[in-house]
Amino acid sequence: MLINENRSTQKRFIYSIVLTSLILVAEVIGGLVSGSLALLSDAAHVFMDIFALVLSFVALKLAMRPPDDQHSFGWYRLEVVAALINGASLFIISIGIWIEAVKRFQAPVEVKSTEMLIIAVIGLVVNLVVAFILGGHDHGHAGHNHTHSHEEEQDHEHKKVKTKRNLNVQSAFLHVLGDAISSVGVIIAAVIIHFTKVEWIDPLISIMIGVIIFVSAFRVLKSALHILIEGVPEGLSIKRIKECMSTVNAVKTVHDLHVWNLGSDQVSLSAHVILVDSFENQQSIVMDQLKLLLDEEFHIQHTTIQFEQKPCASGHGGCN
Repeated sequence: MLINENRSTQKRFIYSIVLTSLILVAEVIGGLVSGSLALLSDAAHVFMDIFALVLSFVALKLAMRPPDDQHSFGWYRLEVVAALINGASLFIISIGIWIEAVKRFQAPVEVKSTEMLIIAVIGLVVNLVVAFILGGHDHGHAGHNHTHSHEEEQDHEHKKVKTKRNLNVQSAFLHVLGDAISSVGVIIAAVIIHFTKVEWIDPLISIMIGVIIFVSAFRVLKSALHILIEGVPEGLSIKRIKECMSTVNAVKTVHDLHVWNLGSDQVSLSAHVILVDSFENQQSIVMDQLKLLLDEEFHIQHTTIQFEQKPCASGHGGCN
C-alpha cells in the first residue's frame, strides 16, 4: 500500500515538474520583454520550484529503498533532508528578490504592463493546476473512523497526526503554492501599473513576494530541523501517550518513553514498562495490547517496548 502510494506521488511530481518548467520558460521570456522585476522574481521562484520538485522526487525514489547493513532504518530521512534543502533554497531566493527590489527602487525601469499581465495570468493558472496535483497527495495513513461521539474532542489531536502530510511533499507544495500567490501579486501590480503608470509598485510587489517565500521557508525549516534533532512529532504528547499506555490493566508504570520521527510520516516509539505482578507471565499478550493501542490511538507502528521489574536507575523521557 505504501509503495503504491509512493509511486502515485512520484507520478504527481513528474506532471508537476513538466508543467512548472513551461511556466519558467514563459515567465523568463515575459519578464525580459516586459521589463518586470516582479515577473522575473516570480520566474526565479519558479526555478526554485523545479529544483524543489526534482529534489523531492529523487528523495521519494531513494526512500523506497529497503534497509541494509549500512542503513538499518532505511532511507526515510532523505525526505526530511530534501525538505531542509528546499527550505534553505527558499530563504536564499527571498533575500535575492529583496536585493533586486532595492536596486529597482533606486533605478526604476519602464514596465510593459500588458505583457506582464498576460504571462502572470498564465503562470497563475498553471501554478494552481500544479498545486492541485500535489495537494491531491493522499494524506499519510488515514485514521480509523471508529471514534464515538463522546470521544471526538479527545481524539481530534490524534486524527491530525494520522493525516499529517509528508514533509517532503509539503515543502514542494509550499514552493508551488507560494509561487501561485506570487503570480497573484504580479497580476495586481500589472493592473495598477496599467491604469496608474506608478511603476514603483513592481519592486514593492517583489518585496511582498519575498516575504511570502521567507515565511514558507521558515515553516519548512522549523519542521525539518525538529525532526532531525529527534523532537517529539508535531501533534503528539509524551504525557498523553504515557497516560494512554497506562490504561492497559496489566501496566503498572511506563518510563523512559521516547517518541520521534524517522521520516516526516514515520513515527517510532521506545519505552520501558513495568507490569502488575499478576501479569508478569503474560508479556507477549500485553505487548500485543500495547502495540494495537499505540497504532489505533496514535498511528505509531514502529515500537520497541522493554519489560522491567523495577524502574531504570537512569534514563530520559519520563524515567522519573
